[in-house]
Amino acid sequence: MPVCPSPLLSKPTLLEQSRSTDKALSWVQSARARIDTLRVGPERCPVDQDSDAYGREVRVLLFGKRQGVYRILFAGEGDVVQVLTVRHAARRSLRDEMMEDDED
Repeated sequence: MPVCPSPLLSKPTLLEQSRSTDKALSWVQSARARIDTLRVGPERCPVDQDSDAYGREVRVLLFGKRQGVYRILFAGEGDVVQVLTVRHAARRSLRDEMMEDDED
C-alpha cells in the first residue's frame, strides 16, 4: 500500500515559520543597530554611485557578511540622516536599473 505524505510535511511547520520570523526580526534589529551608528560621523561613509539617480549626495553604509551584504543608502542634511533604501549589494545600481527602464 503506498504511503501518502502528510499535507503538514509539505508545508512549513509552525516551528519553521517561527524560526523564520525570529531570523527576520533579528536581521531587522541588527540593521537598525547598524543604522544607529550613523548618529556619529555619517560623513565617514563614502558617496554612493547612485547619487546621480537621487539628484543629491547619497552615501552608503554596508551591512552584513559574505553573500548577505546590503547597501544602506542615506542622505544627510544638517543633523538629520534619512535612510532612503536598503538594497542587496549584489543588485545592479539603481542608475543602471533606471536606464534599463527608460529603454523599455
